[in-house]
Amino acid sequence: MSDERLRPFLIQRQSDGTFRLTVRDIRYNSQDYPIVTNVLQDEVFETSAAAKNFARAKFDAKAGQYATK
Repeated sequence: MSDERLRPFLIQRQSDGTFRLTVRDIRYNSQDYPIVTNVLQDEVFETSAAAKNFARAKFDAKAGQYATK
């Protein structure tokens, strides 16, 4: 298992050039193993900055909580 913690917001670029936001719910079991549930949001964004702004407004996201892979 990697020591790197998962970031709760994943921003992915689609083949048509738009961006989608996935919200990850991360819980840890008794052995500190991450259990991740992904929820792809319905919204489609023109830029990654627009996806970040949406995450800030709707989910109270903070800087450093975004991943692109």
